[in-house]
Amino acid sequence: MDNRDVIRDVFVHLFYDILQLEETAIITEEFNDITNNDMRIIVAVGLDGGNMSAIAGKLNITVGSLTTSMSSLVKKGYVVRQRSDKDRRVVNIRLTEKGKRAYFRRAQFHMEMVDAALKGLSEEEITVLAKTLTSLADFFEKCRK
Repeated sequence: MDNRDVIRDVFVHLFYDILQLEETAIITEEFNDITNNDMRIIVAVGLDGGNMSAIAGKLNITVGSLTTSMSSLVKKGYVVRQRSDKDRRVVNIRLTEKGKRAYFRRAQFHMEMVDAALKGLSEEEITVLAKTLTSLADFFEKCRK
């Protein structure tokens, strides 16, 4: 098997492994009522919150599609909706304390994953890996557009 085949196989397996591990690590007893999709929305809301249009834009979905999921997250206590005082048509979303805990749990998992991936690598290898992953991210960004 040549290096390109190895890299392709590793990418495919990493994609699925990360999704599965992330769900296992994040959907703990405290957060057993949310899905990976719910967590994507929580991350898109972020610590600063935002309006429905901005959040839908981050997720590359319509506001209509986001509305149903957002209603579920409101009921579960992860986010709150607030109408803008300036423009009543604008609905702003922010994380509750429970939502912030879920947000930080995901961030903690990702930090642990990166630490494990970099363990044993030299600074030079980390630099090459960072450059390679940045090139891959650039490729994905171009594909999205």
